[in-house]
Amino acid sequence: VQTCALPICYKRGDPVGFRMTAINTATGKRDRQTQLVVHVTYGGKTIDLPMQDHQSDRAPLAEFWVAKWIVPADAPLGVVRYTVTAKDPQGRTGEWKPFENQLSMLTIVE
Repeated sequence: VQTCALPICYKRGDPVGFRMTAINTATGKRDRQTQLVVHVTYGGKTIDLPMQDHQSDRAPLAEFWVAKWIVPADAPLGVVRYTVTAKDPQGRTGEWKPFENQLSMLTIVE
């Protein structure tokens, strides 16, 4: 039996939203030129979701990137692993991984 108290449990067909930001460590400011990609691994395959900069003239305070993944019908039940990679204009790269805590990991349920 899978119980979920946090909004981390999704059913097949549900949308999953990802939000991230990138900070230039030299300036301490958000770097809008950085490219962010979410890598979602499920059922033995990995898909890459390029993130879009959500900040715009209509939403100037939205200082983050977004990506959406619809849980596919063939997604197996259980934990879905994901990471986010970043590449800045100078070619420097980084990777972010969520904590390995089963209670806070993205989970597919019935």
